[in-house]
Amino acid sequence: MAKNVRTMNCHPDDVFRVLRDAWLYPAWVVGASRMRDVDESWPQPGAELHHSVGVWPALLDDTTVVEEWDPPHRMVMRAKGWPIGEARVTLRVRSHGDGTIVRIDEEPVSGPAALLPGAVTAPLLRWRNSETLHRLGYLAEGRAG
Repeated sequence: MAKNVRTMNCHPDDVFRVLRDAWLYPAWVVGASRMRDVDESWPQPGAELHHSVGVWPALLDDTTVVEEWDPPHRMVMRAKGWPIGEARVTLRVRSHGDGTIVRIDEEPVSGPAALLPGAVTAPLLRWRNSETLHRLGYLAEGRAG
């Protein structure tokens, strides 16, 4: 499992305002390139966002499903990225002084990536999720208020 942590200059509610807006997903998730559709029930458990991964002309259409939605503390999603596989992504958010600490855990749960040892997948996921949290921080801090 890959784990990343970032301190943000905003409140947990600011982070969850970004997470609640599924149309912002490609703005903070590294690898997601565009949105195609969002279930009206987003971000309730079972809701899906329909996104594309990659760059044109090599775009793959896939979905991400909410497994847990517990603002302002936690969100769990199952992100699909076939043919690589699926991953469970957990975001934990907590107040810290005047700011917020956000932790993202990502673990491959099915497909070819789940067959690889964590020593192979974790460093790549940590590298990617460092930038993912950086982007999420920009959006959340920009909406702070």
